[in-house]
Amino acid sequence: MNFIKTAAAAAVTLAAVTGAAWAEYPERPIQLIVPWGAGGGTDAVGRLLGAEIQKELGVPVNVVNRTGGSGVVGHSAIANAEPDGYTIGIMTIEIDMMHWQGLTELTYEDFDILAIVNADPGGVMVSADSGFDSVEALLESIKSEPAGTYKASGTGQGGIWHVGLAGWLLSEGLAPDHVTFVPSQGAAPGLTDMVAGGVDIVPSSLAEGRSMIDANRVVALATMSAERQNAFPDVPTLAESTGSDWTVAVWRSVAAPDGLPDDVKTKLMDAIETAYNSEEYQTFMKDRGFGLRWARGDEATQIVADDDAAFGEVMKKAGLAAE
Repeated sequence: MNFIKTAAAAAVTLAAVTGAAWAEYPERPIQLIVPWGAGGGTDAVGRLLGAEIQKELGVPVNVVNRTGGSGVVGHSAIANAEPDGYTIGIMTIEIDMMHWQGLTELTYEDFDILAIVNADPGGVMVSADSGFDSVEALLESIKSEPAGTYKASGTGQGGIWHVGLAGWLLSEGLAPDHVTFVPSQGAAPGLTDMVAGGVDIVPSSLAEGRSMIDANRVVALATMSAERQNAFPDVPTLAESTGSDWTVAVWRSVAAPDGLPDDVKTKLMDAIETAYNSEEYQTFMKDRGFGLRWARGDEATQIVADDDAAFGEVMKKAGLAAE
């Protein structure tokens, strides 16, 4: 009798230990790293996604802002974490640019890219009192004037919208620095400077210029997307206007350290997809003017890889890549 009781107790203990070892992911809170400051667009997207993922997975998803180094600090924190599914983050398009600038050796290959959840195409915006009512007229004027006559702004030196401008100029047969780029701390100060007369063009996303467009202080002449944007249906594409094939968009993705177990990766991707399709996320993005774009796993990784190669080519031609 004692032997039977002892054997039964041992079996229960073994089952408990085995069950604990095989507990289903996730068992504890998840950290979601945002490489940019609180209050910005990436932070807002990250916090909303985190809240929706939390609903799906049933554990807290805690957002942590890790800023600095033009995005290097936060992206490094994601890539260097344990690949166990308990650290994920919002990886932004800067991952395709930082290594070309020599800021880090980190690339998209250091991550498991789970999904792309947003994309905002670049645009061509001018001040309402510029006198230009079409991108064709602006381009004609740029070509007819000496290099440096026109100035643009909207991001830091070598940032996404600097590369966006250089790519457009190259596609139109111009030198990538024919329009002088004036670095700024982002699209908002660039737009303010343009309205004040300090620069002539801001090539940032139209979503970032929406309030000034709505206030009739800024005119959107073109979008750097393959198709017109739903939020700006009257703004033509570059292809429609000038025949340029240049497109560029700033995207946000959810990524984890490279090497996630397949079952954890699948569960996270499923949760992110549910969060993306939630009424809360869809409404928030549309109300804020952010572009919706969904790509999962391998498809998302291919998009990031293609952009990395394209940006490298443009940055080398524009002298923005480290030697």
